[in-house]
Order: sequence, then C-alpha cells, then structure tokens
Amino acid sequence: MEKELRLMKGNEAFGEAAIRAGTDGYFGYPITPQSEVMEYLMAEKPHERTGMVVLQAESEVASINMLYGGASCGKKVMTSSSSPGISLMQEGISYMAGAELPCVILNVVRGGPGLGTIQPSQSDYFQSTKGGGHGDYRLITIAPSSVQEMYDSVKLGFDLAFKYRNPVLVLSDGAIGQMMEKVEIDKQVPRHTEEEIRDKYPWATLGRYKGRERNIITSLDLDPARQERHNEALQRKYSEIEKNEVRFEKINCDDAEYIFVAYGTSARICQKSMQLARKKGIKVGILRPITLFPFPYAQVEEMAEQVKGILSVEMSAGQMVEDILLAVKGKTRVEHYGRMGGIIPSPAEVVTALEQKFMKG
Repeated sequence: MEKELRLMKGNEAFGEAAIRAGTDGYFGYPITPQSEVMEYLMAEKPHERTGMVVLQAESEVASINMLYGGASCGKKVMTSSSSPGISLMQEGISYMAGAELPCVILNVVRGGPGLGTIQPSQSDYFQSTKGGGHGDYRLITIAPSSVQEMYDSVKLGFDLAFKYRNPVLVLSDGAIGQMMEKVEIDKQVPRHTEEEIRDKYPWATLGRYKGRERNIITSLDLDPARQERHNEALQRKYSEIEKNEVRFEKINCDDAEYIFVAYGTSARICQKSMQLARKKGIKVGILRPITLFPFPYAQVEEMAEQVKGILSVEMSAGQMVEDILLAVKGKTRVEHYGRMGGIIPSPAEVVTALEQKFMKG
C-alpha cells in the first residue's frame, strides 16, 4: 500500500503517528504550544479506530503516573507537554527510569525560565538529555527538525523504549510543533494483544500467567548494595545505548572549514545560513545531532580535527555547547550563538555571528 500524503502541523502529525503506531494510551494535559496533540487525538476518536485510550488527566503529575501504570503492564503509552509541564513530570520520569519502564514523552519546548513565553525555545536541553529529575539516569532523546520527523519519532521512540526498557523523550519546540508541512503517513500497526504482551515482555505485570508469579514493578530498593548493583546495571545499559543508537546528519562537511552544530529549528535556520556563508566564500558545513542522548561525540570530535572552528547554534543561552566542548577535547575552537525569550535567529544573524567570532579580530 502506498503511503498517504497529508499537510499537517507537527503536533497533529505526532498525534496521528501515535494512533498508527498502535499506541495503547495517551495521557496528557493542555499547555501551549503542544495542546494540539491532545486536541487532535480527541477529535480523531482513536478508541473507535484502534481501541486506543485518550485521557486528559487532572495535571501533568497525574499524567506521568498514568504512564507508569500503563507501562508496567507492557502497554505502549505516551504523553506530551511543554517545558513547565515536563518539569512537573520529572519525579515520575525518574521513577520510570528507575523501574526500567518504556514510554514516549513529547516536549514541545517554550521559552523560560518560569512560565516564560509560549514562543519556541531550546532551553530544555539539560532537562531533557541529562535526566532532569533525581538520581543517575538518562533519557533517550530524539530531536526532530521537521514535521515528518515529528511523525517518525513516535515509531522510533517506541522501538527504542521497548528495546532498552527506558523512557524516550522527543525534544521538539514551538516552531516545529506549530508549522505545517507535508507528511507521509504509514499504514496502521495493530495494538498488541494481551497474549503478545505476555510473550514479548515477560517483565510486565499482568497477573499470574502459566504458573508465573506476578511481577512487581518498582524503583524502590532500601538495600544499599542491591541498589548500587541496580544503578551499575543502568549505567551499563546507557553505555550500550551510546554505543549503538547515535543518530546524526552531516551536510556539506567534506570541504568545510567551519561547522554549525545545531538541532531542531536551529538546524533548519543553519541550512540557509550555510548557503549564505558559502556565497560569501566561507566553507561551512552542518552537523545535526538527531539523538541528543546519545550525543554524537565521536562525530563532533572527528570534525574538530578537520575544521578551524565550530559554532553551536541554539535557541538558548548555550546548553548543547557543553557537550560539544566535551567532544572536541580542545582540538578546535568552539563558540556559541543563541537567542532567548522565544526569538528565532535569522540565517543572516548566524552568518554574522560566525564572522564576528572567528574571522574578525
């Protein structure tokens, strides 16, 4: 069957992808600029299409705890929110990481700190990639830069979440969530039956089955030695993720003398900035991280050995730049350029920043 082509908002594409991926339950709470995810799902009535449950929880705290319950039963569950809402979910996300439960969480970032603005930002990088809650845990973090990638991130997110039994966070922003682009829609994936869940996910707690004891899902262990062993196992898992799941895109890097490192909306801006710079005779390429955890450290280090400088372009005061600095190990000069408060930099601004930071004085 040929793929269906639609014109959709990023948030709407994410919602449709949730239905098509065989999601069992979405539990969310409205907050700008991601409210269209739940609005789209409510309008589509997926319980009539696939049996998928869509529920507006009483708060973000309630919604993440509903994910805990659903994921404990081996169900495909997800939520979406925006920056302050994700902050409220941090305790529950840490619990899920500690209990090794799979889920997909969408963060359509807005400017902060505090309530800030409803305009797009990228200032949740630390919160999303470093494990913003308590404890030594990490989230697999996917950074889409188009409406199509918003759609694709759902299937990829669930695949990675269940492969590693770990929460996956899709880090978008208000621009990508609200913009409209054409999207290729996949065919419907059926939801797993109870029998399939029991066979595929023996860790799930679905009651007694064929003589097996009921599984207990928890992140609590009051024995220090046992808890340390659990943490060590988690760290080994994160190392395995870093080894196998790095995703990135390189554009015009073969002859580049300078590199923009950018993700999401900033990466889209940098594509035009690259064209403007090359018209001026400045050989610029782009390295776009698609996964922010795991971060493409080796690829950034490789580029650092070839270029005169790297400019981290972010819609923030500079957060990803810290990972770039770790990656380059002093092999080239690294600078940051960013806008805050919901302001999206223009392509010309980025080129000017490149010239001022690396070529003047």
